[in-house]
Amino acid sequence: MKMLIATVQVPFVRGGAEILAETLCERLRDAGHTVEIVALPFRSHPPERLLDQMLASRLFDLSDSCGETVDRVIGLKFPAYLVPHPNKVLWLVHQHRQAYDLWADPQGDLLKSPNGAAVRDAIRHADCELIPECKAVYTIARNVSHRLQKFNGIDSTPLYPPPLDADQFYTAPAEDYLFFPSRLAPMKRQALVLEALALTREPVRIRFAGAPDAAHIQTQLVNQTADLRLQDRVTWLGRISEAEKRDQYAHCLGVVFPPIDEDYGYVTPEAMLASKPVITCTDSGGSLEFVRHRETGLIVESNPQALAAAFDEIWSSRQLAHDWGGAARERYVDMGIGWDQVVERLAA
Repeated sequence: MKMLIATVQVPFVRGGAEILAETLCERLRDAGHTVEIVALPFRSHPPERLLDQMLASRLFDLSDSCGETVDRVIGLKFPAYLVPHPNKVLWLVHQHRQAYDLWADPQGDLLKSPNGAAVRDAIRHADCELIPECKAVYTIARNVSHRLQKFNGIDSTPLYPPPLDADQFYTAPAEDYLFFPSRLAPMKRQALVLEALALTREPVRIRFAGAPDAAHIQTQLVNQTADLRLQDRVTWLGRISEAEKRDQYAHCLGVVFPPIDEDYGYVTPEAMLASKPVITCTDSGGSLEFVRHRETGLIVESNPQALAAAFDEIWSSRQLAHDWGGAARERYVDMGIGWDQVVERLAA
């Protein structure tokens, strides 16, 4: 089949959603399909611009290209998944969360806009009316499916994407550090982790990997590290290659991943592939679909004291951490996550 993957791209920002689209494209091509990515530029400021982008998505005619029929469109992200096509399926990364679960969140800005409520209502109406156009609705995680049902009353099927180059992850003897790979952003809660680190009894060390969403975020975190006198216990690796990331996973003692209600989060399955336990929080969303408390890692309250205790336990109980990591790898295998399943569903 000739297929188009419809998504959006924030210029100069690259993360899990971009990797997902690129890898999906490659795997569909490997299966014999002709596939391209259609990425629409995305801008959410001012909020009224979202309405223009929704309209633009509806005006795109992707039914054919150069006289050849496009057999299928796979929608990934808002508002690109609104493009009309008679044979469209949705593999939802996430909706525009500021119109949904993050409406009243301090991190969001839609609520602060004079026209925010009207924009929110327009987004919700469009999703309710137009997502059912799809022949099938999948999401990247049960957490995303839950939101879609809660806010829009739309049923969907979780379809987990494997991490990039999943077969290249490996494990090695643990060294004296915990690893927190994620872009630097308030939603990922690196600041909370620093607060917790300052409360540990053990000399816990953490390596952070990832680029900041904005330069001031990096500055704030570095200043916080200095204020808490953690310079000798914190390493900022910045953006690292996939090979370097796999090496950091392989040699760490455990993985830290406490985001706010994550959609899916590659970090958890990546840690599982590297046979490492994960420390996450009760409100971290997608990671809770993988981590089993005191079996493959630790699930704790999202406060500095609880996280500090978790860091201390992993640091001082090396054999336990090793055993939980091995159980995490087994759980990943048991879950049957793989690209063959994804391609089969999306191309059916």
